[in-house]
Amino acid sequence: MVSMRVQVDLKSTVAIGDLAARFGLATHVLRHWEDVGLLRPERTSAGRRCYIEADADRIGAILAAKDAGLGLADIRQLLTAAGPARRAALRAHREAVDAQIRALETAREMLDYAARCPADDLASCPHFRALVSRRAGRRSATG
Repeated sequence: MVSMRVQVDLKSTVAIGDLAARFGLATHVLRHWEDVGLLRPERTSAGRRCYIEADADRIGAILAAKDAGLGLADIRQLLTAAGPARRAALRAHREAVDAQIRALETAREMLDYAARCPADDLASCPHFRALVSRRAGRRSATG
């Protein structure tokens, strides 16, 4: 008996609904990401989208970038840019994140102070009134 070994190079594909479910996404999200150039799924002869594992990796990268606060246009730029252009885009986004962190730290300090303020009415607190005056562009008597 002759034994024959056949090697078949089949890519394992996944339908859009299965891949969307894997990530907890609606299928329209993957279609939109394709429309904006983030995904390029293969197509069957009937025109149906079919995804391979590389597409799943790309979705993971998109979701990680979204978690970092990037918008879809920024994500597309980061995934397509190389070298210095990508690093410059990342630095710019980092600067924006740093500004958001500073703003949130200021908000937290104000909230902490307001929670500790002994005044029954926050509007009667001189420190809070000074903060409001500064935000309104006026110098207060205490500041």
